[in-house]
Amino acid sequence: MDLFSNINLRDLFNNFIGYMGFDNPLYVIRAFLDIGIVTWVIYKLIILVRETRAWQLIKGLILIIVATEMSGFLELKTINYLLRSVLSVLAIGAIVLFQPELRRALEKIGRSRFKDLLNFDEASSLRVQTTAVIEEIVKTCTYLASRYIGALIVIERDVKIGEIINSGIELDAQVTSELLINIFTPDTPLHDGAVVIRNNKIKAAACLLPLTDNPSLSKELGMRHRSALGITEVSDSIAIVVSEESGKISFALNGGLTRNLTADTLRKALNKNLLPERDANTKKLLLWRGKTR
Repeated sequence: MDLFSNINLRDLFNNFIGYMGFDNPLYVIRAFLDIGIVTWVIYKLIILVRETRAWQLIKGLILIIVATEMSGFLELKTINYLLRSVLSVLAIGAIVLFQPELRRALEKIGRSRFKDLLNFDEASSLRVQTTAVIEEIVKTCTYLASRYIGALIVIERDVKIGEIINSGIELDAQVTSELLINIFTPDTPLHDGAVVIRNNKIKAAACLLPLTDNPSLSKELGMRHRSALGITEVSDSIAIVVSEESGKISFALNGGLTRNLTADTLRKALNKNLLPERDANTKKLLLWRGKTR
């Protein structure tokens, strides 16, 4: 206690600040800038390699580094010597091990604009993913309609429909036309019911939807159309129906149904309702240029 009682915490703090050079406001700004840049670089590197085989290699390297430090702390000299030798070899071999990732990173930096490097393109990346999903849906519906195969696809938006997802078989798969076509092919286990897409992924198939309560609905509309209207009446989801009787594509939103869509009109309807940010940004750009319609 006597030892700690003789320590002046204020003097200790001031000495630390002086040692770090924080006594000048400019140095503080430099320090935050320095730390921020390093943090950003590490974050971007993690994002770059997270979905590649390099991520597994990095985790292995981290494990070896931790084991090396632990063996040194515990004075396990033989193990520490061997691990340090391995690290020395890996330091040279890392260039070969990570050659594809390094090349891709350099190519991405070369293609990127300044705003992309500052990570302002996340919304743009999401729009690209959504656009790709829309194209897969349009391709699926066009194929199924030409072969008179029925389908019901629900796209979740802001209002969550977890109870609908739980009523089906969870998949959590990428949206591809091949998978969607396989799901709706007659006499397959998942063809009966709806596919629900959440966050640009097929969340579940064979889902049960509520039926519409609209008494004035045309009698020629079947259960798929009534289910599509039902889910759009209780949520802001989008529902797409392919009729197996007529081979026609329908689009349901907010309790309304648009029928006899072509591939182009279906694409336009999905783009309009799933890509609002892009449309808003485009309108702002046109206003700024004085070329509004």
